[in-house]
Amino acid sequence: MKRNFLFTFTLIFNFLYATPSKDDFNKKFIEVASLGNPTVVSIISETVRENNMFGGFGFGMPKEFEDMFPQFEERGRSLGSGVIIDEINGYIVTNNHVVERAESIKIVLFDDREFDAEIVGRHEQTDLAVLKIDAENLSQVDMGNSDKLSPGEWVIAIGSPFGINLNHTVTAGIISATGRSDVISARNFEDFIQHDAAINPGNSGGGLFNLDGELIGINNAIATDGWSRTNAGVGFAIPINQTKRIIEDLISMGDVKGAWLGISFQEISENLSLKLNLDDTKGVMVTQVLKNSPAEIADLKIQDVIVEIDGEKVNGTSDLRNIIFHKYPGTEVNLSIIRKGLKINKIVILTNRPTDEELYGSYETEKQDFDLLGLKVEVDENGSIIVREVKKDSSASKEDIKTGDLITQIDEKNIENIEDYFDAIANISSGDIVLVGVTTVNQSRNFSQTYSRYIAIKVD
Repeated sequence: MKRNFLFTFTLIFNFLYATPSKDDFNKKFIEVASLGNPTVVSIISETVRENNMFGGFGFGMPKEFEDMFPQFEERGRSLGSGVIIDEINGYIVTNNHVVERAESIKIVLFDDREFDAEIVGRHEQTDLAVLKIDAENLSQVDMGNSDKLSPGEWVIAIGSPFGINLNHTVTAGIISATGRSDVISARNFEDFIQHDAAINPGNSGGGLFNLDGELIGINNAIATDGWSRTNAGVGFAIPINQTKRIIEDLISMGDVKGAWLGISFQEISENLSLKLNLDDTKGVMVTQVLKNSPAEIADLKIQDVIVEIDGEKVNGTSDLRNIIFHKYPGTEVNLSIIRKGLKINKIVILTNRPTDEELYGSYETEKQDFDLLGLKVEVDENGSIIVREVKKDSSASKEDIKTGDLITQIDEKNIENIEDYFDAIANISSGDIVLVGVTTVNQSRNFSQTYSRYIAIKVD
């Protein structure tokens, strides 16, 4: 009886005195806001682009008529947010899309001081950038550990939604999910924190904080209904542990040197799973092994299915991209693969991605000039052939081939690597009509859409 009484008394005491009160809960949010606000900045990027009298109204115009109308400079302004990560050197982290087209950048601090900023480095695939200002008496953020986050945790977002007049807006919500990928583009490196703290245009690059006032993510994107650009209760932030590595590389090198495996790969469809005698559609299939790559040295083969890397499950292409990218060159990794129905392991030593010249030798010289189609191409991170530049008034431009399109076929030849492309181009002469397979990826901050088509091009 005495033991039961003591147990009951302990429970009541803990409930009354250990459970946070409403006031304690409120104070926690106030403390986070007071700690986070001085570390968050507003970013004003001035942009310039050329336009003609019709372009600004959204009217299309045949290319042959564009030169008949005067061009003018169209100035714009991009508004975003950032977080001070180094108070001594004035380093600020933000999203790449906030500053990628900037001609000039102005930083507005919590105390209303303004400074011009320079770009230290940008990385498109992770949508991160580091800026620098020359300023004193800055407040530096404390970084948390995003690897320990769980759905249901409270988070606080601080940024400048809809512009400078609403700077340092504080909103709260919970973590809805972790490890979200293929949210913005299936071709990017994504491992998002999903949360429902209200963020809107202008919050990009701002901070996501835990209740200890630590930075756990950089707000990056929102999901909408397709019509509105405002918050619909689904926001995404880049985990701070992912950001730390990118920041270090951008500050030290101005770029990010991700590890390289040296393969092209694809998702496993149901039919492909049946063809390869797999139990399910998890994993990625190797479609190309590049010469002298870590994959070739480790004896990976086409149609190998990668299912694990160092014990981490590889359920699809986004998993493989993210895992490999966040390894450092020189790292030894253990790949679990399925080959002809048997599960085997391969040890691979990752390297820096070589230059195109190192990979393809003499092809690099040929790439410097526009080819007969009017294109300059390069190899993207997946080994695909992507259009880098389109010559004005060329055969390709007249058929609306654009920068960023993927070239998948030329006449009867499938284009799987850079050698395939230049071999096909070598057989083309002026006056020929060439059938070109093109895949276009239309992406916004909220979704990505892919469509393929064939274009008949008459070579000039």
